[in-house]
Amino acid sequence: MDFGFSQEQEQLRQTVKSYLSSELPLTFARAMMDDERGFTDEKWRDLAGLGWLGLTIPERFGGSGLGLLDLAIVIEATGAVVMPGPFLSTVGLGVPALCATATQQQAAAWLPRIADGTSRVTAAIAERAARWSADGIEATAGRDGALYVLDGRKLFVPDARCADVLVVPVRLGGELGFFCVERGSAGLTIEPMNTVDRTRKLDVVTLRGVRVESGALLGGRAQGAAVLDGVIDAAKVVIAAEMAGAADAALAMTVEYTAMRRQFGRAIATFQSIQHRCADMKVDVENARSLVYYAAWSADSGAPDRRLAAAMAKAYASQACPRVVADAVQLHGGIGFTWEHDLHMFFKRVKADEQCYGDAVANRELVASFLELVP
Repeated sequence: MDFGFSQEQEQLRQTVKSYLSSELPLTFARAMMDDERGFTDEKWRDLAGLGWLGLTIPERFGGSGLGLLDLAIVIEATGAVVMPGPFLSTVGLGVPALCATATQQQAAAWLPRIADGTSRVTAAIAERAARWSADGIEATAGRDGALYVLDGRKLFVPDARCADVLVVPVRLGGELGFFCVERGSAGLTIEPMNTVDRTRKLDVVTLRGVRVESGALLGGRAQGAAVLDGVIDAAKVVIAAEMAGAADAALAMTVEYTAMRRQFGRAIATFQSIQHRCADMKVDVENARSLVYYAAWSADSGAPDRRLAAAMAKAYASQACPRVVADAVQLHGGIGFTWEHDLHMFFKRVKADEQCYGDAVANRELVASFLELVP
């Protein structure tokens, strides 16, 4: 059995790294911190031209028809440059939500436009209960003749301000309804949130009597909690991939810095305590990466343990990757705490990602339930 990546996947990895290093370096992430959208139309067109926006979109809808493992390769590389903008929210959250719920007609209406870069999509899931599952959904939809009326409040919605359409799960009867709500709809308000990571834009989305056509109900019917679970599991894998990429970049910066910094007439990288710390950081990064790759593969192959694998990947990444970037800051000494040094961007991105789609504790509880360690 071959456990390595295919030649095409390795080429994808190298292509992504090459583009990111030349076109989206850390200086771009810094420049986008104060930008309202956090990205530029020019760069978005570049991503569409490279085929990244349609990576997991089926070929019949203008995409490449690749899997979550291929997407994880790309997202891991974007984490190494703290890539700003709505890329992850579109390909790692909005597209999986559409693919999991839409009819063929609905998919044909949106997916080609997403793949070619003319439209953006995100999903508005989290609410005040702060649970990434169906039991945390309180927003509702009710019938009014041929229309549906949506009410509720969604928190921590990534890039809602620049999305053309939001996939919004709400209560519909005894199940969940997934609705496409276009930005600018009457009764829909989007308010920016102040968060620790200024390179990623999060918003509060409020629905007050938002009226949508029956065709906006994805799948044409209410759906079970398992559909939402699948969407969130995919998001866990890609955000864990981003965390692994960011932690690996922070480790590389630390190795370079400790080789340059000198004390007592020699580089501090020669001190055994520093070497041990860096070795522990490397173990954390490689373990996180391995769990991400397995979770992505299990999702693509439909393995029976795919939900367990996604929870394990996010649980480990949420514990290990913040530890790696915190150690990186410490090993950089005083300079690691300064605004001028790039390390703080990795620290903030990983700390923000730590909480998304459940932190380490929440996902370990899921792991325990999947293993039937708890009733």
